[in-house]
Amino acid sequence: MGNRDAEIVEKILALKKERNAVILAHNYQLGEVQDIADFVGDSLELSQDAAETGAGVIVFCGVRFMAETASILCPEKVVLLPDVNAGCLLADMITAEQLRAKKKEHLQAVVVCYVNSPAEVKAESDICCTSANAVRVVESLDAREILFVPDQYLGHYVSTKTGKKMILWPGFCPTHARIRPEKIRELKREYPQAKVVVHPECTPEVIALADEVLSTGGMCRYAQRDDVREMIVGTELGIIHRLKKENPGKRFIPVSEQAICPDMKLITLEKVLWSLEDMSPEVKVPREIRLKAKAAVDKMLKIGRES
Repeated sequence: MGNRDAEIVEKILALKKERNAVILAHNYQLGEVQDIADFVGDSLELSQDAAETGAGVIVFCGVRFMAETASILCPEKVVLLPDVNAGCLLADMITAEQLRAKKKEHLQAVVVCYVNSPAEVKAESDICCTSANAVRVVESLDAREILFVPDQYLGHYVSTKTGKKMILWPGFCPTHARIRPEKIRELKREYPQAKVVVHPECTPEVIALADEVLSTGGMCRYAQRDDVREMIVGTELGIIHRLKKENPGKRFIPVSEQAICPDMKLITLEKVLWSLEDMSPEVKVPREIRLKAKAAVDKMLKIGRES
């Protein structure tokens, strides 16, 4: 770390204390941002951390839907998103209006909403899920028909694990779509001892080649196992920083150097500092939407905690 970065970190830590703030960082964030965070995790873990923190200010180093979820769970806290432009292309693939129209076509369906979605969409849903607990959420439902939004590949994976009839919204994560099966086959030949671990947002062709299909939090736990010495990693590149940091001496091979989420990389140390200095940009979900969305998120968290 250079002198300038060290100075910025020092200022962040001082301001964090002064503001009674907590810094949450997703596993896809830049390494230097992960390193200053109080909690690093996947969206389920960070949702739980947000719900339980005693801090008055949450600095969410992630993307907008994550900061919105923190606001839904902690309306009395100030939730800061250091770059207001940090969105999610997958979340943008559905609107509340589109979901309402789809629900009219399937009046008996239970709506399961992946957290990678806008707050307004959560408010139109029966229950939320993350990639870590999607299978458990769907298994918990006594429903003949499930409308799963917005990620078709996560939904397809869940349907293969649960056998439930699912109507899939045609959304997808462009970053995970860059992870191709032919590249995994090539890496398996090059590293025959390596475990192949991929995210459930990947395509079915990629998932079929994996030893394990896990959320980013699940990947971090799996990497710590004694029998895992080499791991071919099928998700966004930001996780490699944490995997290497927590598992010195092990080898982590990304499937694709192109699997980079540009939105996740918008947040920098400078922006974290500026957000604490100015107490902005703040993310606040309007009360009417928040109360509806919270019901769906709370149901998810109950299942998440029971795992």
